[in-house]
Amino acid sequence: MTTLVADTSGLVSLGIASGSDPDPLTVCFAAYDVCIPTAVSEELQEIASYNDIHGQAATAVCNRTTEMTIRAVDLDAEFPLDDGENAAVMLANNIDAELLLCDEFNSLGLIHASLANKRLVTTPTLLSVFVRTQRLATEEAQTLVDEMSSARSWDANSYVQRARSLLDIS
Repeated sequence: MTTLVADTSGLVSLGIASGSDPDPLTVCFAAYDVCIPTAVSEELQEIASYNDIHGQAATAVCNRTTEMTIRAVDLDAEFPLDDGENAAVMLANNIDAELLLCDEFNSLGLIHASLANKRLVTTPTLLSVFVRTQRLATEEAQTLVDEMSSARSWDANSYVQRARSLLDIS
């Protein structure tokens, strides 16, 4: 099974629509061996303490940690992003994961440059992959992107617009 290392942002995005039918977390866990660094687990727990949509999303993810592998990783003291992104990049490189899921749209170039032969995917792109692999119908992906976009303030984001165009949705 393909290994996907996930950052906090990508998991929270998937968690936004947790409980939907289909549930994007369930689809992701069925498609990939999901690994997260301890720092991401800790960030999820912190976000879960908030009483808002992001806290609910993080709680949904935390409730499914038995479906993920959590690993400790040494952080790169020189990496200019937060501990979650730092740890996710380090873990993806250390375990030779095929994919890194991350929605830090303002830092994707830096994250991509830090990866050693890994594919960086955003949640909207991951949903388009689920459509291409027939794990989701186009309409289901559209609904999920709309729900996530609203909650995550993605409406004007070029990466999200590109994913929508890949799905032939607007």
